[in-house]
Amino acid sequence: MRLLQSWQLRQDTEVLHVATRQQRLITALAIHGPRPRSFLAGLLWPECTEPRALESLRVAVHLTSRQVPGLLVNAGTVLALNEMVDVDLRRLRVQIQELCRGGLNGNASALLEQLRDAELLPGWYEDWVLFEQSRLTQDRLHACHIIARGSLARSDYESAVEAGGAALVLEPLYESAVGLFIEAELRQGNIAAALRAFNRYKAQLAADMGLMPSEALKRLVADIPSQPGPNELRHY
Repeated sequence: MRLLQSWQLRQDTEVLHVATRQQRLITALAIHGPRPRSFLAGLLWPECTEPRALESLRVAVHLTSRQVPGLLVNAGTVLALNEMVDVDLRRLRVQIQELCRGGLNGNASALLEQLRDAELLPGWYEDWVLFEQSRLTQDRLHACHIIARGSLARSDYESAVEAGGAALVLEPLYESAVGLFIEAELRQGNIAAALRAFNRYKAQLAADMGLMPSEALKRLVADIPSQPGPNELRHY
């Protein structure tokens, strides 16, 4: 099951088509895991009375079970997806958790590529989906920062630039990522790129928040005429 970039349900090579009502139910279970019927009814039909929401849920369960037999596990008051369903969002979150626990191990380029494109259900605007979109964005941002910091410590400056840049696409005012990005560019001798990154951040920070960059970041840029040596790694 795919929730990143677009919604898709597949069985082997066959794409399974279900209506929007069923998509919402399947998605809620894919994101939240097994949940009581009352939780799902309130989540998916918050504007309805409880009896009406439960009836809408009952219809969605019936239609889903008829269209995709075996997809749902109906355990009385609790609903779940079949444990055999593979969800891309779950896989990505496991990788992010492993990165957070163990730091950067091996080549993180494949994970970074996934993080760049891991937009959750674009075009879905319900409150519960918007919340999950925001939560995933924060997880992606944190993971990109870990990769950038770890790559810089390993002197893998190209990967540090890529990861720092990916973090700044998600949050342009994330100063720690700006610092890592500038440091990596300096280590590669890309003084102009480092200055552009600083000036872009400074201008946007002033325009959006009326603030100036931190002293630590300004000191980093002030050192540009005498580029930092290989053992002068700053920490952000």
